[in-house]
Amino acid sequence: MEQHIFKKKYGQNFLNDQNILEKISKSVTPTEKDLIIEIGPGSGNLTKWLQKYNCNIICYEIDESLKSTLSLLENPKTKIIYKDILSANIKEDIKDINYENLYVIANIPYYITTPIIEKLTFSNLNPKAIILMMQKELGERLTSKPHSRSYGYITALLNYFYDIKILFNVSKKCFYPVPKVDSVVVRFNPIERPKTNIDKLNKFLKDSFQFKRKNLRNNLKNYDLNKVDIILKKNGYSLANRAEDIPIEVYIDIIDNL
Repeated sequence: MEQHIFKKKYGQNFLNDQNILEKISKSVTPTEKDLIIEIGPGSGNLTKWLQKYNCNIICYEIDESLKSTLSLLENPKTKIIYKDILSANIKEDIKDINYENLYVIANIPYYITTPIIEKLTFSNLNPKAIILMMQKELGERLTSKPHSRSYGYITALLNYFYDIKILFNVSKKCFYPVPKVDSVVVRFNPIERPKTNIDKLNKFLKDSFQFKRKNLRNNLKNYDLNKVDIILKKNGYSLANRAEDIPIEVYIDIIDNL
């Protein structure tokens, strides 16, 4: 890989610390009957660790110049798809693979982390777990709790779908070329909830957080504030609270009763 020309447009920083690679691979426990989707295999360093599970692996790689390296890893159970994950029809790509559990693992460019999370969330893949390497600041934001300044719209929305936890930190020195920021590995465990109107919830969250320093009364003027206030007070809050004070369970209660 020394001769590989790293492409800034793809945000390429290859993880080469074997201890970290092993820790990531051990953050899931697939059997031979399961499927792993790896996004951004790059040099294939993590793929080699994942192959030890002898399960099916589908890797999405956008950079076709890596074919000469990644082709060495292909076998009857490991397939490399040279495609942008954001435009891929994942369900179509995996439809012929029989598997019991699906895991998604990704070391992806930080500038498209949120779009990729949204893609995975709304593709109806039903993964058992999603393991993502991301910029430390974003990881801390996505795992923040109500009443913290980092708790925003995307955090609240993802808390509807997942229990999100930082597994461990990763120093920027573990990559080549060395990026400017440290990273974290984050695990997303899907949560089973009673059915809620996701479109209504999504819009309500966006409206609630549209002006973070304003309270809910000011941000939700287009809603029936009397109904909203009744539900808030039932849960120990009021329209005087800011959006960042409210846990996702209360937002769900509001949507289910408006």
